[in-house]
Amino acid sequence: MKKHLAIENGPKTVEKKFPWPIYDESDVEAVAEITRSGQWGNPNCDGLVKRFEEEFAASCGSKYALSCVNGSVALRLALIACGVRPGDEVIVPPYTFIATASIVLEANCVPVFADIDPDTYNLAPAEVERAITERTKAIIPVHFAGQACEMDEIMAIADKHGLRVIEDAAHAHGAAYRNRKLGSIGDAGCFSFQSSKNLTSGEGGMIVTDDEELYHKMNSLRNVGRVHGGQWYEHHFLGCNYRITQLQAALLSSQLKRLEEQTLTRHENGTYLNTLLKQIEGIEPLARDKGETIHSYHIYIFKYDKRYFNNLPKVKFAEMLAAEGVPCFMGYPKPLYKQPLFQEKNFMCYAIPEEVDYTRVFCPVTEKACSEEAVWILQHAMLGSKQDMEDFASAIRKIQDAVKYYSG
Repeated sequence: MKKHLAIENGPKTVEKKFPWPIYDESDVEAVAEITRSGQWGNPNCDGLVKRFEEEFAASCGSKYALSCVNGSVALRLALIACGVRPGDEVIVPPYTFIATASIVLEANCVPVFADIDPDTYNLAPAEVERAITERTKAIIPVHFAGQACEMDEIMAIADKHGLRVIEDAAHAHGAAYRNRKLGSIGDAGCFSFQSSKNLTSGEGGMIVTDDEELYHKMNSLRNVGRVHGGQWYEHHFLGCNYRITQLQAALLSSQLKRLEEQTLTRHENGTYLNTLLKQIEGIEPLARDKGETIHSYHIYIFKYDKRYFNNLPKVKFAEMLAAEGVPCFMGYPKPLYKQPLFQEKNFMCYAIPEEVDYTRVFCPVTEKACSEEAVWILQHAMLGSKQDMEDFASAIRKIQDAVKYYSG
């Protein structure tokens, strides 16, 4: 291997750093104002928390928004409020963060894995249709990496079978499908404000919906089972304290002002990077034009073909690319159903039938994405310049040129 690669102590292709989170004194002052007020908590979820919920609902084009402690809880509250019962089946993708499936278990329901589309890595509608049984009650499509799922097809399937749809939009702040904001299309849409997310307060979550009854049920579940108009020590549902604080709401409200501009920057940079990477043999950006009108690029994903890199394993390629200064990662090492949680059934979910056996699950597209194909560039890098996108492409070309005679 040529010694000019950064992993071999050569110069990096990308010297620039891409900070995250991005903030200024307006964010600091917003939090300081709440700190000085002494009103840090918000047991009634009014005031600044309510204001932020209204701002976020408006940004999504939804009637209601409900904040909570994180994106995982957002999914679980939405699923329970949608009326699932123990033993019901919920269709999820196997290429996503574990919470999409684990919250199904927490609700005493059965996660059913349907494979992803090889072009987008999102739930394949045909695979969703194939996975439906008489026990299926809901679908959780994940707008993975900020790329919109094919929501027209998924909603048509749900309508045909009488199923609820909960959008996992944890990666999709500000993204849109056919000019509708993601999260606003299904029965409910769930977002995360965890540290790496495109809109962040360190932790936090949000649910949006147009369904008033669903909103009030979720509101009760996140506030210890209380109901609107009831007494403080009056509890109607099995809820818990999942409220966010005034401090988080202040920071998120301040950060929300930047979201639209940042999302457009990521969208434009991702579109430009697609044109650059399409010119490199063995590198294939994930498909666009599946209905998305804005891609939030929480992750920029491309498919890697080792045959054009002298059979260099994906994990080694990702290490080399990171060494060149590109903020990247090899992606998920295995499908969700291969996690020990599912392989060993390490969960206290009394309603899962004995015959459910995740060791027999095999989703070939997901398997290939994990083991051979998918390489991620992280969202904060997508806030760079056009020159940065060109440098990312140059780093890949540099590795390709250098590994022609690689034998390690």
